Amino acid sequence: MTNPELLTAADVRLMQGLAQRVTAVRPDLVNSDASFGELAWNWGRGHAAVGASWRRRLWFSGGELVAWGWAHLPRRVELSDGSVKDVTSTYLAYQVHPDHAGLVDEVIDWYDTTAAGLERSVLPGASDGFALRRWTEHGYVTDPASLGDTGDWTQLNVRDLADVEQPVLPAGYRFRTADEAGPEAAVRAHLDAWAPSAYTVEAYQGVRETDGYRGDLHLLVEAPDGSMAASAVMWLDEANRTVEFEPVGTHPDHRRLGLGRAMLLHGMLLARAAGAAQATVACLGAPGHPGARGLYYSVGFREFTRDAPLVKAGTPG
Repeated sequence: MTNPELLTAADVRLMQGLAQRVTAVRPDLVNSDASFGELAWNWGRGHAAVGASWRRRLWFSGGELVAWGWAHLPRRVELSDGSVKDVTSTYLAYQVHPDHAGLVDEVIDWYDTTAAGLERSVLPGASDGFALRRWTEHGYVTDPASLGDTGDWTQLNVRDLADVEQPVLPAGYRFRTADEAGPEAAVRAHLDAWAPSAYTVEAYQGVRETDGYRGDLHLLVEAPDGSMAASAVMWLDEANRTVEFEPVGTHPDHRRLGLGRAMLLHGMLLARAAGAAQATVACLGAPGHPGARGLYYSVGFREFTRDAPLVKAGTPG
């Protein structure tokens, strides 16, 4: 029998629809991990390996999804270097439509019940004053790990696509797509950029099956020796004419050559040709993490929103 609390592909499609509707009216209120592309990426790459540790609840009004919570419970993750990581805390991704803001209290109560006794974390948007007050009222406080110059809070960056410069790659490098290069090359490119990682060919197959994935918008940069030096997946939200880069990475041996910059510019031109008018990409925002932020700023992105990491301590026993 299936567990009705487990997150399904059909649920994710509904959640992506809510992301599109919130983006249309209040894009600053789309939470971390709740955007059209993030939902597809996180579900696709993880459900086969750790989906049994996911719990969800959906709230409807008039037959339409207006809020959801997705709890990531403690789990064991196998990484590409052969190591195993035990995740002992819980994390909640969630979204509430601004017309139903009061449902955040029900989301919090459900999360506290689902993860009772465990350390809990959540990432509401910093611009959502109402939600922040409700989380505080329920005992959540600023996560100490988010403070200081090396804090781990995330900012969302945005730029329009009206004027995009032409990309320039170093001699011998060329642009490819996942459709052209194939699954093994696409997975290897990700692992080389993000090692150690839990990404696998099976995880990539899950990504390919999500709503919104397009192999022609999954970019690769091929090195002169035929290996893949960089990669980026783009998620096109046709309803809002936006494109989201997630993830973006470069092999350590090919960094500081301008590959990331060229790949982003190339991707924005492709997205514009596909109908997008705006692009977004997320990165760590604290001063001590300048690398990705500097890259995105160099191609015209600027901060739009940021999250406000909160935690609630677990109880002993």
